[in-house]
Amino acid sequence: MKTWFHSWRAAIRIARRDAWRAKGRSALVLAMIALPILGVSAFDLTYRSSELSPAEQMDRSIGAADARFLDARMGGVPLLQTPEGDNYAPAKDTGDGAWPTGPTDLDRAVPRGASVLTDSTGSARLTTRHGLLQAEVRELQAGDPVARGIMTLLDGRHPGKPDEVMATSHFLKTSGLTVGSTVSARNFDRPYRIVGSYELPDELESLQINALPGAFLAPYAKAVEKSGLPAPESSTSYLVRHRGGFTWNTVQQINAMGVVVMSRAVVLDPPADSEVPLYKKEGWGNYGTSAAANAAELAAAGTVVGLAMLEICLLAGPAFAVGARRSRRQLGLVGANGGARSHIRAIVLSGGLVIGVAAALVGTVLALILTLALEPYLEELMGQRFGAFDIRPLELLGIALIAVLTGLLAAVVPAVTASRQTVLASLTGRRGVRRSSRVLPLVGLGALLLGGTIALYGSVMSDEFMIVAGGSAIAELGVVAMTPALVGLFGRLGRWLPLAPRLALRDAVRNRGRTAPAVAAVLAAVAGTVAVSTYGASRDAQSRAEYEAMLPHGAVSAVVLEEGGRDVPAVREAVERNLPVDVRADVERVQVGKLGCPPWGGGPGCGRYELVVPKANECPLYVRVPGGGGDASEKYAPEQRRKLLTEDWRCEQNGNGGNMHVEGGLLVGDAKLLKVLGIDDAGAEKALAEGKIVTFHRPLIDRNGTLGIKRVTDTVAADKAMEKGLPAPGEVSPIPAYLVRGEPTSYGLQALMTPATAKAAGLTTVPYGSYFSTDRMPDEEQRQKLDAELAKLGGSAEVHVETGFTDESSIVLLSLAVFAGLVTIGAAAIATGLAQADAEADLKTLAAVGAPPRVRRTLSGFQCGVVATMGVVLGSAAGVLPAMGLRLTEERQEIRFHEEALAEGWSLDVTPPYVPIVIPWETLAVLLVAVPLGAALLAALVTRSRGAVARRAVT
Repeated sequence: MKTWFHSWRAAIRIARRDAWRAKGRSALVLAMIALPILGVSAFDLTYRSSELSPAEQMDRSIGAADARFLDARMGGVPLLQTPEGDNYAPAKDTGDGAWPTGPTDLDRAVPRGASVLTDSTGSARLTTRHGLLQAEVRELQAGDPVARGIMTLLDGRHPGKPDEVMATSHFLKTSGLTVGSTVSARNFDRPYRIVGSYELPDELESLQINALPGAFLAPYAKAVEKSGLPAPESSTSYLVRHRGGFTWNTVQQINAMGVVVMSRAVVLDPPADSEVPLYKKEGWGNYGTSAAANAAELAAAGTVVGLAMLEICLLAGPAFAVGARRSRRQLGLVGANGGARSHIRAIVLSGGLVIGVAAALVGTVLALILTLALEPYLEELMGQRFGAFDIRPLELLGIALIAVLTGLLAAVVPAVTASRQTVLASLTGRRGVRRSSRVLPLVGLGALLLGGTIALYGSVMSDEFMIVAGGSAIAELGVVAMTPALVGLFGRLGRWLPLAPRLALRDAVRNRGRTAPAVAAVLAAVAGTVAVSTYGASRDAQSRAEYEAMLPHGAVSAVVLEEGGRDVPAVREAVERNLPVDVRADVERVQVGKLGCPPWGGGPGCGRYELVVPKANECPLYVRVPGGGGDASEKYAPEQRRKLLTEDWRCEQNGNGGNMHVEGGLLVGDAKLLKVLGIDDAGAEKALAEGKIVTFHRPLIDRNGTLGIKRVTDTVAADKAMEKGLPAPGEVSPIPAYLVRGEPTSYGLQALMTPATAKAAGLTTVPYGSYFSTDRMPDEEQRQKLDAELAKLGGSAEVHVETGFTDESSIVLLSLAVFAGLVTIGAAAIATGLAQADAEADLKTLAAVGAPPRVRRTLSGFQCGVVATMGVVLGSAAGVLPAMGLRLTEERQEIRFHEEALAEGWSLDVTPPYVPIVIPWETLAVLLVAVPLGAALLAALVTRSRGAVARRAVT
């Protein structure tokens, strides 16, 4: 034991001294190991610090209260909830029917002797220095001790008067206001003075102002109603303090009154799943992460860590071999003085141990320092404040041990190789005869065949991505193991090469012990890059084929859905002022109810309309079933459904894309809209002039040649009728119709009529927006100016510029190519350094026989280029196959879903899915040509033309 300890202590001291002497090489290896440790440790610290404990979550949600009471909006019927209060449902099973609706009286649920603090929220378009800004308005007495923890006061004070508010720091930054400024709202002439700024720890980017209870929302709602618009919605919850808190039994009793409870006591000490009645209902349950999912995640994480360690070992291994080769005389002296082979291995392994421990310490310490220093920036990036700075020593120790293990594994092969050299060969510098292992290539071939078989099975017989990914990983490891043999095959190309590249290739093949790890490292990096690039390029090609334009290329739409189109004129002027507009087509929408009702209806005093499909034109698959139960398509066999969807004109698709936000795609405008949409139909223009409604959907026209528009004023009665399978009650306005023949692309427009036609039919319309054609595609600067001008209106306009399909993966593919290029150059540089250490005697011989100095540079460049080329070629071939397997698996899944949807009547698209496999030739060209060439030129530039003067070797 004592001898073992002393021998390892001596080995570590020697390794530490060698690492200090070769600072450049040591720093390179240390950086390769420490950088992943730094990243993983920093991620662990950030994740754990941002992961709030249940107590911290409660402090931010309910402050110092014992519970928060929330209105479930179910009319006070008994309900069931989860312990956290984030999900709930009526206690009585409603079947397929709608849940009950209506407000709940929270006061009934407050126990006697409890104190209550109200917390109300709504929204308003607030005035700013730049214009208007949609923001949340909250009424909470934030200075009350019960609210402590919900808001963090940053500057100023809490509101103390009805005309005072405080605002979040993000609101002040966005609005251009400061503490001391005044703020109001649109349709509201009451000013409020900002007396403080605060932040919500869980929502740092929240646009919110806070007022005293009753100071803003109620008077604002009255002012909005007075202007003829619907009152904005708001919600109120209670922060309740009660002696003894609220146990799970108490929460269930309050649930019987229709109130949802977020209880501190229940969240901190949740009941068992068997004690939660909601989990016993059909379709509900505590769907936490399963053991199988956890095992899959651990397996995936383990695979990623293992492959990362393999990559680092392949990169760092040759660096340790360089150190061992340069120290062979020292190692020979150890053997000459009685040292055993185990001592030689210990010295080289100690090099890996020293670098690994140093990398672990450096990576962990830097992660702690950087995470602590960057904490405010990380919080801003994540949009929430951390809890306590959470350091998990065992997790950091485990990450650090990975660094130590990686350093040791990287030094294993160089240690074994160094220990096999004889003392005489080490002292004289002779390298002897090197023989590569015959077992390793066979093992690699077996792994390649096994992994290929698994991946092929996953691609052809299964729909599981993990099978393809796992098989591909095994096959790639097999290719890595076969690298020495594959390097030998490359050597046969040397007979056709000039002198310098032939010498470089011969040297690489003869010294596979240093060439193979570098080539394998390049192979692994390039294979991953090519696999991701191929998959990404294939997905982009599929997305491009599936892309459905919302407008003709270069066209623009600008619509306003709020406040009855009040901002439409300003939006039209802003678009014409900033974009190269050619034709402007103004459109309106049909309005049922009060002025400010949304297009889809809803709210008090708001109705809706429907485009009536005559009973004779109803698709048999979609007819209403009397009583509201069942599905009409169930009585048809799959083949009958397929035939109806593909051959019956009544079942043709209602709409073909677009961004219409109105019911049925009905717009009120003129023939200019047809021109903007690129629809050339003289008959349609004539029909509009004659007061007819133009439609693109044949089933909407009845046998009299008219199209019916039904105005539904009683939405509650309409919903009840639809539940029973009956038509919604309402007045129908029949309008003479014109059907556009053929299948023109209408971009979601289903029907178009002029304002005069709508007025004659008794329909009320309000401004909706405009569609524009442009002289040229608007550039980014013009669009940014438009966005800035529309922001002053409070963000009420929805603008779309049709630019066509945009390839969003080009930057990702370029980044991957750069990463693979850096790894390739690094690995090739390490192999070149080792080759120069080995070939110093040969270079001296060449110089002695009259070779010019540039031969050293040329040979060095070709040595680096040879390693890079072999790795890139093998990696490119190994990376394409996994991506193809994944795409084939996706194709099987999409075809199966397509056939099922067609058979069940879910879809009428008979076109089979398009799942292409696209090879990213640009990325491959960069990897196959530019990267090896760049590596060779870089190696030639940094290599000295003349070697250092050295003493004559003893022979």
